[in-house]
Amino acid sequence: MTLLLAATKVDAIVFFLAAAIVLAGALGVILARNPVHSALMLVMTLFGVAVLFVAQEAHFLAAVQVIVYAGAIVVLFLFVIMLVGVDKIEDVQEEPLRGQRIAAIVLGVAVLGQILWLGGGAWTSGSPAVAGSSLGPGSNVEKLARSIFTRYLLPFEATSVLLVVAVVGAVVLARRPDKGVAEVEQPAAAEAAEEEVSS
Repeated sequence: MTLLLAATKVDAIVFFLAAAIVLAGALGVILARNPVHSALMLVMTLFGVAVLFVAQEAHFLAAVQVIVYAGAIVVLFLFVIMLVGVDKIEDVQEEPLRGQRIAAIVLGVAVLGQILWLGGGAWTSGSPAVAGSSLGPGSNVEKLARSIFTRYLLPFEATSVLLVVAVVGAVVLARRPDKGVAEVEQPAAAEAAEEEVSS
């Protein structure tokens, strides 16, 4: 509350506008019936978060937010959505897995309870940072790069491999057999069945 009171009117206006954009986009992601519209609402949410980063003078994070997330990741989402097919009509009344909605509600309430419980506790522990101090010589980008490509290199590379595997898996699952191949295989199978019956 003291930070909000110390902020100027322009800072407060930018914060509330960006927060409204983020919330509207997040609701749009959930409530939109078309998955393409959901992905576009996600872009709006990510741009709002980038504005909040700029307001905190974290310009590098704002640029990464726009370039990596609003650019590359959402394009990847759209690619997978188009590949899987948005024209398929699904019956949402039928549940292929029984009890999944109840399990989702229980897990959601549990996660909300954990967030509220953690929010009430003290966040600062007084222990030194794992990745080193943010103070001292060098820019934030240099310190972030040193941290990513030394201490956290394995998780960084594992995440990139995981994304590649996810894209390949989506392509394999969405692949449809060629019509020409199916038409050639069906008559051949019918002829083989007729020969077995005649013999």
